[in-house]
Amino acid sequence: MIVYHGSTEIVRKPDINHSYRPLDFGKGFYVTTVKEQAEKWARRKADLYGRDHGIVNSYTMSEKEQTLTLKTFSEDLVEWIDFVCSCRDEGEEYLKYDVIFGKVANDKVFRVVDMYHQGIWDKDRALKEMKIYETYDQIAFISQKAIDQLLQFESYYEV
Repeated sequence: MIVYHGSTEIVRKPDINHSYRPLDFGKGFYVTTVKEQAEKWARRKADLYGRDHGIVNSYTMSEKEQTLTLKTFSEDLVEWIDFVCSCRDEGEEYLKYDVIFGKVANDKVFRVVDMYHQGIWDKDRALKEMKIYETYDQIAFISQKAIDQLLQFESYYEV
């Protein structure tokens, strides 16, 4: 499977040491199967860091996991929303896993999660709101072992 990582750098050898803050699934190296989503991330990072362009890195992701602990969130967002909120509060449950698969909280979904996280909306309201928005996937590599076993750099391009 081909996966993509949006950045301002060419990332031939991904590592978890450059993850500077907890995102949806904690600190890790994030990829997506959706090229357009990676392009959006790359452009956003380029704007944030004052760069002329972003970089989309592509990798082949092996489906042969060897002794890795995987977490996959299904289409049911009930568990997902609490997990994301915990990670944003710097909870460490995510550290039990090597790789986490699930939806990404894009801008619109992020606002809904934030309303729930702040206690403004209850979980039922937040889940109903999220169902109307298009979501993309993300894969978070939490351990270096998982990156080393599953990801192979293929190429990059500028956006």
